[in-house]
Amino acid sequence: MPTLNLFTNVPVDAVVASDILRDATKAVAKIIGKPESYVMILVNGGVPIEFAGTEEPAAYGELISIGGLGPSVNGKLSSTIAEILQTKLYIDSSRFYIKFYDVQRSFFGFNGSTF
Repeated sequence: MPTLNLFTNVPVDAVVASDILRDATKAVAKIIGKPESYVMILVNGGVPIEFAGTEEPAAYGELISIGGLGPSVNGKLSSTIAEILQTKLYIDSSRFYIKFYDVQRSFFGFNGSTF
């Protein structure tokens, strides 16, 4: 159930969004150690963002998971997602924040219940 929600001020067309969704799904599943069938990625392009006093390309992400997170994993996730954003949207890693949430099973709903 890892869920990555990405926001960027860069407009994202359907082809680039599809590439990001595919690459991020594979990366999150591999790094966290969860099956791709449970990974959800959202890409929100064209969102007004000002970072460090400018509106240059920037992004913000939140990754929520039931377990699997920690200092080492979070570092790998941060660098890998930053690399995807750099490659696909030309967002410098110095203009990307990501926040990690490790939640309890009962705090995440799925299929009409919780995990």
